[in-house]
Amino acid sequence: MDFKVVIGLEAQRSYPFCAPFCALVFLLFLTISSISFAQENVGDESTVRYPAAYFSDWSPVTAQDMLDRIPGMSSGGFGGPPGGFSGGGFGGPPGGFGGGPPGGGFSRGGGGGGGRGFGGGNRGSEILINGKRTAGKNNSTGGQLTRITADQVDYIEIIRGTSGELDVRGSGQVVNVVLFQTFTTSTFQYQATIQQADDNTVTPSGSLSYSGQRGGLNFQLSARASDVYFNNLSKEYSVLGDFSPNDRIRERRITEGSNSTLSTNLDYEINSNSSARFNAQLTDGDNPTDLFRSTTNLRVTPNLVSLQREENPTEQDNWEIGGDYEYNLNRGDRFKILFISNSNTIDSIRERWDLPGDGTETKNLFLDSGSNTRERIVRSSYTLQMFGGAQDIEIGAERAQTILDSKLALGVADPFGIPSAAHGGLVPVSVANANSTVEEIRNEPFAIHNWIISPRMSLETSVLYEDSEITQRGDVSKQRDFSFVKPKVDFRYDLTPALQLRGTIEKIVQQLTFNDFVAATDAEDEDSAVQAGNANLRQEWYWNYEVNAEYRLPNDIGVVSGRVYYEDWHDKIERLDVTVFEDNLLSANGNIGDGERFGADLNSSIRMRMIDMPNLLVTASFQVEDSKITDPFLGIDRRFLFSFRGHTNLGFRHDIPRWNLNYGMNWSNRWDGNRKRYDIDDIELSAGDPFWFGFVEWVGFNNITFRLDLRQIINNSEFCRERQRFVGRISSGVLEEIEDQCSSSGPSASLRVNGTF
Repeated sequence: MDFKVVIGLEAQRSYPFCAPFCALVFLLFLTISSISFAQENVGDESTVRYPAAYFSDWSPVTAQDMLDRIPGMSSGGFGGPPGGFSGGGFGGPPGGFGGGPPGGGFSRGGGGGGGRGFGGGNRGSEILINGKRTAGKNNSTGGQLTRITADQVDYIEIIRGTSGELDVRGSGQVVNVVLFQTFTTSTFQYQATIQQADDNTVTPSGSLSYSGQRGGLNFQLSARASDVYFNNLSKEYSVLGDFSPNDRIRERRITEGSNSTLSTNLDYEINSNSSARFNAQLTDGDNPTDLFRSTTNLRVTPNLVSLQREENPTEQDNWEIGGDYEYNLNRGDRFKILFISNSNTIDSIRERWDLPGDGTETKNLFLDSGSNTRERIVRSSYTLQMFGGAQDIEIGAERAQTILDSKLALGVADPFGIPSAAHGGLVPVSVANANSTVEEIRNEPFAIHNWIISPRMSLETSVLYEDSEITQRGDVSKQRDFSFVKPKVDFRYDLTPALQLRGTIEKIVQQLTFNDFVAATDAEDEDSAVQAGNANLRQEWYWNYEVNAEYRLPNDIGVVSGRVYYEDWHDKIERLDVTVFEDNLLSANGNIGDGERFGADLNSSIRMRMIDMPNLLVTASFQVEDSKITDPFLGIDRRFLFSFRGHTNLGFRHDIPRWNLNYGMNWSNRWDGNRKRYDIDDIELSAGDPFWFGFVEWVGFNNITFRLDLRQIINNSEFCRERQRFVGRISSGVLEEIEDQCSSSGPSASLRVNGTF
C-alpha cells in the first residue's frame, strides 16, 4: 500500500475525533507532494482563462456545468440544490446591488443584514457575464448561469487582480463568463424536477427559458413554477428547575404551497462605445403551514395529554426592475449609471386552537402580520484613465431609499374582553410599535483609485462618505441622522503567476434589518408570540483586517487558499433589555457595545492527478473562529450570539467522460459547543448533526441531463436546542425550566431532467 494512504488510515484509526481535520491535512499533503513532477499551466498574468475546449470531455450543458468543473468554483454544492434554479448559488454580495433586501427577515439572534452599497466588498466570488453584472438583487447575474447554454460560452476567466474596467470592486476574485459575440441561434432550455420527501410526498417543479441574440441584442426570458413542501418533526423534553420531569412535546409542521417566477435579462450593444442592460423579475408564492402539537404533562399521574393545532397561511409577492447604461470614450474613460427598484410584500396569519378531544376546538391565539419593503437605488460614476492606463480613478455617488411598512394585530382568548372580528373573533391586545413605517434615505459620494504598480502588484484605495436619515412614523415617531467615512485599502502581490498574496484594511458599515425597528412575530418561542421592536437602532460597523493567500497549483491540479482575519466591531446588534414595566420583561435587538471577532480559513480544491485520476475533484475546507463581547444581561465576556467555533467541509465530484456520467458527495459539519444565544430571561445552546448530500448525473441522448440528488440519506440530521428558562432575568440565577428540543425534516430525494432544443 502507498505510504501516503497508510499515513491517512493510521491517523483516523488512532485519532477518530480528528477525522475531518486529518482528511484535510492528508489532502494537502497529497497536493504538495505532487508539485515536484507537475508542469506550470498558469500564464504570466494572474488572470486564468479556461476556453470552451477545456470542458469538452465533460459534455457540459449549461454555463453552470462548466463553472462546476473549475477547481475552487464548485462552492461545495456541486451544481445547486435539488429542484433549484440558481445553480451554484453565486447570488452577489450582501447589500447594495446584488444582495438581499435590506428589510431582511425577522431574527431573534440579532445582527445586521450585510454590507451597504453597490461597491461593498465580497469575500466570495463575483459573477460577471461579458464583464458586466446585472443591476439586480433577486434577479442576479449568477442566477443566469443555468440559463446560458454551454455552446454560447467562448471562455471563462478567473480575474484575481483589480481594475477600473471591472463592474465590481474589492472582491476576492471575479469570474467572468464571456459569450461568443456572433452567436445568432436561439435556444429553448427546459427543466423538470420531482422531489420526494421523507413521508413519500412528491412535489413537482419546472422551468422554461428562451435565450439568444439578434444583432446587438442579447436576451433571456424565463418562467419557472414549483410546488413547495416541507415536513418537519420536532420532539422536546423539559424538566423543572429542580430537575423533576415537566412535559414532553411532539410537533409536526407541514408547509404545502407553490411559487412562480417570470424574469427577463436584456443586453443591447447600441454601438461600439455604448451599451445598455435591463432586467425584470416578478415572483408570486404562498406557503401555508399547518402544525399539530401534542403536549404530555409529566407533573401529574396519570400523565395528561393536551392537543393543539395551528394554521399559518402566508403569501409573498415580489417584483424587481433594474438596468444600467454605459458609455465608453475613445480615450478609455467610462460613464455609467445604474438603477434598481423592487418591492417585497409578505402577509401572514397565525391561528391556534386547543383540541379538548370531544370533537370541538377553541381558538386561543390570532396573529396577523404583514410587511412591504420597497427599495430604490440610483448610482452614477465616471472613470478616468490616467498615466497611460496604469491608474484610474472612479468618482461618483449613490442614492438609496428604503421603506418598510409593517403591521401586526394580536388577539387572545380572554373571558373578560370584547371579541373583535378583525382579530379572529378573539380579544384584541395592544402591542407597542405594531404599526409603523420606517424609511431610510442614504446618499453616498465615493472615489475609488486603482493603481497597477507593476505586472505583479496592484493597489486599490477608496473613500466613501455615507450620509443617511432614518425616519419612523406611525405608533412611534422618530428621526435621526447618521454619517460615516468608509476608507479601504486592498493590496495584491503576485509572488509568482500562481501564488498571490492579498492584504485588506476596510471599514464596513452593516445594513440595518428594518424589521428590528418594529414589533414582529416570534415563531421560535411558543411562550412568546411577539417580539418587541427598537426604534433606537443605529448601524453596527467594524474595521476588517485580513490577509489572503491563494496558490493555483501547476498542471491544473487545483487551488489552495487561506485567510486570516480580525474584525474590530462597534455598536454590535444583539439582544438588549427594553423593559418598561417589571412585571412584563421585554427584550429587543439593540446596540450592545463593542467586540471583536477573529479566525482563519483554509480551503483546497484538488484534481487527483497524483493518483492518475484527473477527473476526480476533491474539495476540503477548514474554518476556525472566535469572538468576544460583553453580555448586557450578565456582564460577562462571551462569544457573539450563535457565533460558531469552526466548520469543516469535505466533498468530491468524479466525472467519467466515456459514460457521460458524474457523481459526487458533500459532507458539512459545524463544530458544536458553547454556541449560545443570551436573552433577558433564557439562554439557548444550539447544536446539529453533520449534513450529507450526494448526487448522480448522466448526460444522455440529445444532451438531456438526468440528475438524482439525495440529501441526509446516510443519517437523519437533527438540529437540537437546549433552552434554559429563568425566574425573572437570567441574572437572577434562579432556574425555572430546561427544555431539550431536536427537530429534523428527514431525508429527501429528487430527480431532475433538463435539456435544450
